[in-house]
Amino acid sequence: MFFNAGVKIQDQGGVTIDDGALIGHNVVIATLDHSLNPKHRGNLIPAPIHIGKNVWIGANATICKGVTIGDGAVIAAGAVVTKDVPACTVYGGVPARFIKNIQENV
Repeated sequence: MFFNAGVKIQDQGGVTIDDGALIGHNVVIATLDHSLNPKHRGNLIPAPIHIGKNVWIGANATICKGVTIGDGAVIAAGAVVTKDVPACTVYGGVPARFIKNIQENV
């Protein structure tokens, strides 16, 4: 696994990063969120993040609580990942959306 400069991991909800992951400059991995209810806004809501094998996360991407990124997936630079990403796919944008499948035998 490789972490580039400026990566920030807020891990109170739990983070698992599998072998071969490449994590770009200034990526944020955040396992906590706040309640939407204004009376409980200070409450922290944790959920784990799992980054699979050989995942590539581009610079300045944000991975939000509770997300699983499947083996071999690519997260485009600047993406905000709020939902699970299937294996061998490319996701990008805000919020991150499916772009294409990756063919493993290319």
